[in-house]
Amino acid sequence: MDELELPAEGMTISVWHRQDVVVVDPERFMAAARAAFRQLHPDVPEQAVAEHVADVHDAAFALLDLHGRLTPDPPGTTAGLPGRRFADRPDGLSPAGDHVEIVLDVPRPLQDYGCFGPENAFARPADSPS
Repeated sequence: MDELELPAEGMTISVWHRQDVVVVDPERFMAAARAAFRQLHPDVPEQAVAEHVADVHDAAFALLDLHGRLTPDPPGTTAGLPGRRFADRPDGLSPAGDHVEIVLDVPRPLQDYGCFGPENAFARPADSPS
């Protein structure tokens, strides 16, 4: 294998990940998200957990914080046939596919924006090779 030749200033590798899930049971989904939040923050009183995980965004972030993805399933392992949903999962979610893309040399990595990120972090630069 040839040695990788990097430019003097280095190379930026961006990992763009999309994971789709369908919420088939909102109550189980919220319960799973609140359980994830409790696991991550055991010091938060039980009565305050519902305030911290109050909507779908909070719930999604709780699951992302715990699993690094919306479901604990490895990428690409549970998406079923088109239009068919998994209705019996304890988290109330039906994995609906995922896709990962590697994008090289994005001209300005996220870090370079400081506290105020780019307007659209997923906009593909016209000159960015993939």
